[in-house]
Amino acid sequence: MSFPSPELRTLNNGGVTVAYAIAGPTDPGARTICIIASTGRGPGDFHHLAGHLADAGLRVVMPWPRGMGGTEGPLDGIDFHDLAADAAAVLRAEMTEGGAIVAGHAYGCWIARTLAQDYPEMIDGLILIAAGGGTWDPALSLAINVIMDPEAPEEDRLARLRMAFFAEGHDPRPWLKGWSGKVVLAQRAAKTLTDQDSWWGSGSAPVLDIVGKQDPFRPPEAREFYVDLLAPRVTLRLVDDASHALPDEQPEQVAQLMLEWIAAL
Repeated sequence: MSFPSPELRTLNNGGVTVAYAIAGPTDPGARTICIIASTGRGPGDFHHLAGHLADAGLRVVMPWPRGMGGTEGPLDGIDFHDLAADAAAVLRAEMTEGGAIVAGHAYGCWIARTLAQDYPEMIDGLILIAAGGGTWDPALSLAINVIMDPEAPEEDRLARLRMAFFAEGHDPRPWLKGWSGKVVLAQRAAKTLTDQDSWWGSGSAPVLDIVGKQDPFRPPEAREFYVDLLAPRVTLRLVDDASHALPDEQPEQVAQLMLEWIAAL
C-alpha cells in the first residue's frame, strides 16, 4: 500500500528548533498520536505505520531527534526530560480536542515514558513498540556501533542488523541508511544523566506494550517485564515474524493493535 509523504513542520521550543512530520486529519475531534523514533534514527521508519494510522483517522506527529532532520539544539549535558520536552512541544502544538497518545519505538519508549511522566495531563495512553526489557545481551548494543558506522564493511553491518533488528526473511538493507552516530552518543549520554526514579513510573495513563516474538531485546523470559513493572495498567500484545524493527517489519499488524487499543480507551 502506498501512502503520501507527511507534511514537514518546525517549531521553537525554548531555543530548540524541533522539526517534525505530520500526517492525518486536521479535524478537531481527531485523536493525536506522537511517535518517537529509536536511537539515532528518525521518523522515516514509521512511514507505513503512520500511513495506516492516518488512514484510520488519527492525527500522527513524528518529531526528529536533536541533531537530525532539521531539529537543532544542545546535544551535550541533556537528559531524557530535555528530549521529552521537545516531543511534548510538538504534541502541544498539534494535539486536538480528541486527546493525545504518545508512542515510542525502542529507545523512543524511554522518551515516551518520560513524556507521560512529565506531562500526565496531556496523555490519554502510552504505547511501547519493541521496548527492551530490564536488561539484554550487551552484544546487541555493541552491534549498533557497527550498524551505524558507514565505514564498516556492509556485510558486517547487515549481519548485525539481522542479529539485532530483523526477523528471518525480512530485508535489513534499507536500514543501512538513516543512522546518526553523534545522535546515538548523545542519546546514550542522556540516559546516564537522567535519574531513573524521575521517569520510571511512566505517568498514570494506560499502557499498550507491543513486542515482536523474535526480538532479542525482549526474549521470552522478559515478555512480562512491563506487565510486572506497571501493573495493572499494561496490555501486552505479541507480533510474530518481527524483531526489534517491529514497526517497519509489520506496520499493518502494529497499526491494527494500536487502533483497537486506542478505540477501547
